[in-house]
Amino acid sequence: MKQISALFCGWLFAVGLGIAGMTKPSKIIGFLDVAGAWDPSLMFVMGGAVSLGLFSFAWVLKRRAPVLDEKFVLAEKAAIDSELLAGAALFGIGWGLSGYCPGPALVSLVTGNGSVIAFVAAMLAGLGVGQWWVGNKR
Repeated sequence: MKQISALFCGWLFAVGLGIAGMTKPSKIIGFLDVAGAWDPSLMFVMGGAVSLGLFSFAWVLKRRAPVLDEKFVLAEKAAIDSELLAGAALFGIGWGLSGYCPGPALVSLVTGNGSVIAFVAAMLAGLGVGQWWVGNKR
């Protein structure tokens, strides 16, 4: 049942990204172009997602356990450190340069577009390097 639930949630997320236009790099670049043809629609999509997440997260955590698991799995680190800031900066740079966020890029893979495939390949390589870096740091 967990796999079916995960598949449905992933599908719903992908459909939502598609409907909101978040799979189009031009939408992201338009949002970041505050000095030109600024497109504020991403702000409303993100605001809706953050608002929903904020309220539902607090509500769900009042339960003793998730519906389909024995316990909640939450982040163990709460401190803002240099690794978090570096990761956030790399994420933002990649997002701003390509117009792709990881989720929408994965959804966009179905198009077969070469730039999406290149972005996802670079993203996976970066994740691998990051895992290697963290593993060698310890």
